[in-house]
Amino acid sequence: MESFLFAVNAVAPIILMVTVGYILKRIKFMSAEFVKASNKLVFHVFIPSLLFLNVYNIEDLGEIQLGFIAYAVVALLVIFALAFFVVMIATNKNERRGVLLQASFRSNYALIGISLASSLFGDAGVMIATLLSAVVIPIFNVFAVISLSIFRYDGKKPSIRKVFLNIAKNPMIQSVVAGVVTLCIRALFVKEGISFRLSDIKVLFDVLGYLSKIATPLALLGLGAQFEFSMISSLRKEIIIGTLMRTVVVPIFGLGMAYVLFRSYFNGAHFAAFIALFATPVAVSSVPMAQEMGGDSNLAGQLVVWTTIVSTGSVFISSFLLSLAGVF
Repeated sequence: MESFLFAVNAVAPIILMVTVGYILKRIKFMSAEFVKASNKLVFHVFIPSLLFLNVYNIEDLGEIQLGFIAYAVVALLVIFALAFFVVMIATNKNERRGVLLQASFRSNYALIGISLASSLFGDAGVMIATLLSAVVIPIFNVFAVISLSIFRYDGKKPSIRKVFLNIAKNPMIQSVVAGVVTLCIRALFVKEGISFRLSDIKVLFDVLGYLSKIATPLALLGLGAQFEFSMISSLRKEIIIGTLMRTVVVPIFGLGMAYVLFRSYFNGAHFAAFIALFATPVAVSSVPMAQEMGGDSNLAGQLVVWTTIVSTGSVFISSFLLSLAGVF
């Protein structure tokens, strides 16, 4: 029951913020031009600030357990590969294929994941989930760029050089890389006995904190302002397929394989992080990324909303079953 209540409490503010954005659009407080500009800011400024701080706040990269990280990476690779064939069958529209593929692997880990791991397994869950974020968030963004580059709206086949260029130019990836580099410099300073830390520049970190706090609320308001009930009928098939992949197929595969094959290796903290990785809804940041890279942003928004609602059940069921199995 505790995990169910957490799932409800985690997704309820998201749904309410989306609702507020929808109302603001209806009463003409948020125009289409404003939403497009705000999504651009979220993608290029606010979420990168949030990701940089999330990585910088990791205490010690040396604590990462390679077997745990390897499983998460391999599982995401398999999910990406299998989903690729699913989306090819699901729709013949490239701008929808890329969005569907992105929805299959890209969870709302940055927003919900660490808090969920804390609820399920306390401080140990937070530590493991935070360390995992340094690896999976760059993977999410690399895979997302590949997904949206392969399935371009104009139907042209992208060159490998263009795909790599898009990955290198992605501000979310750049911010995580900057965070990891900063962590490595901090570790070097510790080793050499140097007391200075980047966080000692209070003005800089205050600004980054302000920017990071804007990311999620503005992204959710923009999502609500873009949401159209009239689009549901034309996107029904893709919404159903994407929601089932994100909230049913991926949790069963990711958590099921971890339990069947590695339950003697992984502990409760690991599984708490896996629930956050595999059972949470599609990332809110998938919408501005779809918009910026020519994907179907309407479908991306619908998938965020519907997977958020349905994930209440997937998080609860995953937590309940693992609790029955003695993991928690």
